[in-house]
Amino acid sequence: MLANVSGLQSKLKKIDNSKFFQGFIIFVIVVSALSIGAHTYHLPGWMEQSLALLDIGITVFFAIEIVIRFLASDGPKRFFSNGWNIFDTIIVIGSLIPAGGSAILLARLLRIFRVLRLVSMIPELRMLVNALLKAIPRMGYIALLMFVIFYIYGAIGSMFFADVNDFLWGDVSVAMLTLFRISTFESWTSIMYETMAVYPLSWIYYLSFIFLTAFVFLNMMVGAVLDVMTQETATMRGEEVVESEQDKPASAADVAELKLQIDELKRLLVSKAS
Repeated sequence: MLANVSGLQSKLKKIDNSKFFQGFIIFVIVVSALSIGAHTYHLPGWMEQSLALLDIGITVFFAIEIVIRFLASDGPKRFFSNGWNIFDTIIVIGSLIPAGGSAILLARLLRIFRVLRLVSMIPELRMLVNALLKAIPRMGYIALLMFVIFYIYGAIGSMFFADVNDFLWGDVSVAMLTLFRISTFESWTSIMYETMAVYPLSWIYYLSFIFLTAFVFLNMMVGAVLDVMTQETATMRGEEVVESEQDKPASAADVAELKLQIDELKRLLVSKAS
């Protein structure tokens, strides 16, 4: 019985790790994304019914695929130790909600999120998402520093420019929104020229703010993400090297060395027994 279970698990592992199966899953995910997009158009009745049948088939396929991955893993603990497996399981279980009644909106939303399974299937995309998530703490400190700069400049702008344009600089919160508009370069020159008519040197205020936000802080954000991405790339390459070494068959020298070690162990056991 145990041998049959072990044999079934090894077959499921081969299926799960096969490139054809992985490629077919990606194909189904793409088809699922296209079908979701097609539902946003006004289509004939026969095409709506065809898409509904296709959606049922895709849902059943994803359910079977997640079961195969679960059975091919080394136990539930090992399976759910991977965050991507938990994500895929939630998406698949959510897709099983019938698209009707009061839960129709939730069912449609969860079916849209099936497109995100493309991220969990492609290692390079997983690496990018992992790098982004790990960079969030560093980006948070940079964002906090940016908020401090926005607040200081917003308070200064409200004190000096409120009499020029109360709609843009009336208080510190509105001034910070105006500064955010300036940091995106959305018609910021018109705001600058308006205040320069009253305060000719106000261009220093705008240029210094743009230099800090658009150049310094933006580059700091990019640098934090690139640093984490470099570490993630090195980790992924190291895992690929380890897997390739594990899959590589033993050489004749390795076999001969193993035989010598076995013979040595046999001699030690015989000597102890005598």
